Amino acid sequence: MTSGRLAGIARHDRPRGPISTVDEVDVTVREGVHGDYRGALKPDGPRKRQVSLIAAEDWAAAMAEIGETPETLEWWHRRANLLVSGVTLPRRDGARIMIGDNLVIEVVQECDPCSRMEEIRPGLKAALTPEWRGGVLGRVLTDGTIKLGDEVRIEE
Repeated sequence: MTSGRLAGIARHDRPRGPISTVDEVDVTVREGVHGDYRGALKPDGPRKRQVSLIAAEDWAAAMAEIGETPETLEWWHRRANLLVSGVTLPRRDGARIMIGDNLVIEVVQECDPCSRMEEIRPGLKAALTPEWRGGVLGRVLTDGTIKLGDEVRIEE
């Protein structure tokens, strides 16, 4: 098992809505990241895409490719919920990501960058495309409250 740290938490309450960053948040099976519109359960069952994660190292590589730095174009522009550092996110469905004391997220697929990335910065979509650089999407298996600095563990 490999481990890293939780370096960022972000959410948005509606499609194309403004991103807010927080230091701590509840993440549950019922609603995903509290306050984020994507994670809530649908009337017909659980959502496949509840939480999105990106690795700080992948974001930095994408920024270098387009001539930016992570400081000039911050990670939350990716519209991901969680930024992890010091660990490679799994590149296969079914892998588990544990954060803090209790949260367990199951990877369900690659987070393919969309055309919105081109609106943010030309070339960003292409820079996020190789080798799952855009991150992963997951579903919550076990509820947990997470905070910046929490340990992130990968179970392949």
